Amino acid sequence: MKRYLVTGGAGFIGSNYIHYLLQKYGNEVHITNLDKLTYAGNLENLSAIEKESNYRFIKGDICDKDLVATLMPDIDIVVNFAAESHVDRSIGSPDDFIQTDVYGAFVLLEAARKSGVGKFIQISTDEVYGSILKGSFKETDVLEPSSPYSASKAGADRLAYSYYKTYGLPVVITRCSNNYGPYQYPEKLIPLFVTNAIEDKSLPIYGDGKNVRDWIYVVDHCDAIDFLISRGEDGEVYNVGGGNEMTNLDITDLILQELGKPASLKTFIADRLGHDRRYSVETEKIQQLGWQPSFSFVEAIKSTIQWYRENTAWWEKIKTGEYLEYYKSHYQHV
Repeated sequence: MKRYLVTGGAGFIGSNYIHYLLQKYGNEVHITNLDKLTYAGNLENLSAIEKESNYRFIKGDICDKDLVATLMPDIDIVVNFAAESHVDRSIGSPDDFIQTDVYGAFVLLEAARKSGVGKFIQISTDEVYGSILKGSFKETDVLEPSSPYSASKAGADRLAYSYYKTYGLPVVITRCSNNYGPYQYPEKLIPLFVTNAIEDKSLPIYGDGKNVRDWIYVVDHCDAIDFLISRGEDGEVYNVGGGNEMTNLDITDLILQELGKPASLKTFIADRLGHDRRYSVETEKIQQLGWQPSFSFVEAIKSTIQWYRENTAWWEKIKTGEYLEYYKSHYQHV
């Protein structure tokens, strides 16, 4: 049995990854989910599996050295999703990002080194490269992060590499493009626009809406991580992408069309500070190992939109602030 420590497992990608592992491996894995339960951590994401015998949740901070030290000796594989991740929030409160994303990664890496874990996966982001107008970034390109969020992720990214280079810790680093799918906190573009459109509220588009992102279905990202645990080379970085570059306007129009909502819901607002124009990563390295996305964008985005249509109770609590009361009444034991 492989023993996993998944940090940030109550968040969007982390919770999808836990579901992925349990669906694929069943009782062949044991998962410890360490999550601080900040605003984006939601235990409802995992309610379907919370009583499984090979899953346990621990409420805690990756910056807590003592707590992390007690967990690590029983772990074979660490997958670090835990991070402050919203660019807008990083502009207003950069100190939170440095503390969690960099110092928290250090605490995990140090504990993993002392315990001799078999694999450490650091989840980075394509945003560490900065913006590129033409072509695509390769793993060997210079990092030029342009927001406190992406800078904090770049710091953790390189810190993880240093633990491989200096101590021989078996680290693999992933730099993934924009994820979409179920359980994504509705401050990010797709869930915000889908839920706003359902409620006939305006869709706030930064600048001219022509910023370009590559989109990958979250289950494909989870699959890539699993693939790299067994096939990735220690000390290496792997770009992960869906091959679906679209402007924010493209995404907006697709959502409105799928929901049958009018274009009048589009509202253009002042651009975000330091807003990168285009992200694009070259994914040949992981493809040469034998991995590629399984889900088509057209089908997966429709499925995602449908999920938000069918799970209004999940996101309405979040958007109205009711989740805090739900948490207090249902999860006082954590």
